[in-house]
Amino acid sequence: MKGARPRIVVSNWVHDEVLARLAALGEVRANRTRLFWSRRELTERAASADALLAFMTDHVDADFLSACPRLKVIACALKGFDNFDVAACTAAGVWVTIVPDLLTNPTAELAIALALGLGRNLREADALVRTGAFKGWRPILYGTGLDQSVVGIVGLGAVGRAIATRLSGFGCRLLGVDPGREPPAGIVPCDLLRALADSDLAVPLAPDSFHLISRDALKHIKPGALLINVGRGSVVDEAAVADALEDGALGGYAADVFEMEDWARPDRPAGIEPRLLSHPRTLLTPHLGSAVDRVRREIALQAADDIVESLCGRTPRHAINRPRPLVRAAQVSADPSPP
Repeated sequence: MKGARPRIVVSNWVHDEVLARLAALGEVRANRTRLFWSRRELTERAASADALLAFMTDHVDADFLSACPRLKVIACALKGFDNFDVAACTAAGVWVTIVPDLLTNPTAELAIALALGLGRNLREADALVRTGAFKGWRPILYGTGLDQSVVGIVGLGAVGRAIATRLSGFGCRLLGVDPGREPPAGIVPCDLLRALADSDLAVPLAPDSFHLISRDALKHIKPGALLINVGRGSVVDEAAVADALEDGALGGYAADVFEMEDWARPDRPAGIEPRLLSHPRTLLTPHLGSAVDRVRREIALQAADDIVESLCGRTPRHAINRPRPLVRAAQVSADPSPP
């Protein structure tokens, strides 16, 4: 009906400012818990929606789009979009938008935190103090610092370069693996096997490379080296990493992303490799790469702005597709300005 307010679904918790931005345009149905909706719940709620503010817990494919025929835009509050079938959205006339830049710096910060935490044995040290057995300094838990270490960064996109910038103050020697890019000043270009063989610390960030860190690749890793994964779960073969830890070839593994999170894989594991959960030389975080309160607010607001742009008949700024027909705009009664 002409003039009707569009319906907008928000699948995960967001700040109140985000809901206010969307409520100025349409009727908002939002998940106000910290738990994610199942696919069935999301489909039921989005069945009559014009727009969806989506997150990495969501999975959009042709079947989902068929069940939600009114959808005109899916604004993803994320950078990687493996969980979303963009081609199917384009064919259905649905815009897809992402947030390309805001996740870079907090993810780079977390990579440094994981490197320091794993190298300096913070997990074991914290556990020791909490037992009550600590009675003062002892010559124990000697670890690996960043100073004078060789760090291999596999992938020199935005996050890889941000990590390199932050490492520049630690006195590291930086190796960069990315045949498609010229490395920034201060990074020595090399291939993957050399980086693994020479690095005390390796950070894989190549999101399109399935099992880049494979069983064969790990055969070349420097004995005792640390491996940090903040890029994408399936860049690393978790079973192979567990074997390398058990064999003593790998000195430690830290991860913020896991193979089980890669919805685009039909064979994705049901959970994290159990041996990684139990091994003492692992440090694992629950996908906290962008979990900075201010940043998450800005990410959701940017996604909300893309919804507003789309439903007001304009091309959303951060669209990654161009659906046909070009615009399937809802008839809205207002074009609100950001609060």
